[in-house]
Amino acid sequence: MSRELVISALLTGLFCAVFAFAVDAVMDMTRTWMVAVIALISGFAGRIFAHFMMGGR
Repeated sequence: MSRELVISALLTGLFCAVFAFAVDAVMDMTRTWMVAVIALISGFAGRIFAHFMMGGR
């Protein structure tokens, strides 16, 4: 496993954890489809965040 892959995965996980904490603080996620949509947004944004933090173009 490459170092870049591990760092990128850690950055994505950290972003998603912070994002989930923020969403939980703002709204009550009672419906399953809302959880799925929020997870999709979190993963997508987290991957973009990690890409830019790693110096991607």
